[in-house]
Amino acid sequence: MDKQTLYVSDNFFSAGRTDIYNDSKEKVGEIDLKSAFSAGLDVLNLNGETIVSGKFPFFSRSWVISNSSGEEIGKLKGKFAFFSKKYEYRTHENRSYQIESEAFSNLYVVFNENESEIGRFEKISGFFASPAFQLTSMDEGINVYELIAVVMGVNAIQKAARAARNNGAQ
Repeated sequence: MDKQTLYVSDNFFSAGRTDIYNDSKEKVGEIDLKSAFSAGLDVLNLNGETIVSGKFPFFSRSWVISNSSGEEIGKLKGKFAFFSKKYEYRTHENRSYQIESEAFSNLYVVFNENESEIGRFEKISGFFASPAFQLTSMDEGINVYELIAVVMGVNAIQKAARAARNNGAQ
């Protein structure tokens, strides 16, 4: 698979559809953010068909990714780390991907089991606007739509952690 760069964004109200674009600013799919009250989403192709979905199961801190048939294909979890941000995505085919970022960086690098870089994503906006991500995929082992669900899962885990910290500070 050739290197592919896509742009995805969260929705300011955390509900509704947002477009997925390639480097040529051509629409290649959509993300359907299900509800402002839950973090579930579908990643759709150009025909509007669901390719993968992501959500937090009830009372879980893990982000579960399912295929178009609703079968779970992988799970994303945050990992404890000092001075960095780390996540692990484990597929049901027993493939493991590590996602790492420096403490105050917006750049995340995705590594496969052999510690080879297979992709990266970077938050390119989000202070007063909805977060937007530039995703570069280089791997032949993980579908780019699945990787989009992983990126949005990292964003959802971070939003949930911020909300928990804010609620605990009150």
